Amino acid sequence: QVQLMESGGGLVQAEGSLRLSCAASGLTFSSSIMGWFRRAPGKEREFVAAISTSGWSTIYADSVRGRFAISRDNAKNTVYLQMNSLKSEDTADFYCAADRSGIWNRANVAAEYDFWGQGTQVTVSS
Repeated sequence: QVQLMESGGGLVQAEGSLRLSCAASGLTFSSSIMGWFRRAPGKEREFVAAISTSGWSTIYADSVRGRFAISRDNAKNTVYLQMNSLKSEDTADFYCAADRSGIWNRANVAAEYDFWGQGTQVTVSS
């Protein structure tokens, strides 16, 4: 049974930082592209960041590029999202996801992901 467990969300002031973690089990983590998505209140789910199986390649949504950094530790089956310079518009539920296909050029497409976590809430106060 595949499980993705996010942690690290919470309440933070604008310009603050948070680090999200997602621990995976039940899948071949090192062969999976990992992504972070978010859903803000009243909005559609949107892509945030993704990282290739090796960790050498990353992509980001324009809205977070330069502020967020995705990384992974294949030895720990964990993917991270370091979020800096947070803004009120970053308030959302954040979800990690795993894509077994390994097709990198579609790593920003939610439909490509096979497994999803339950989410962790991030609230940024202005």
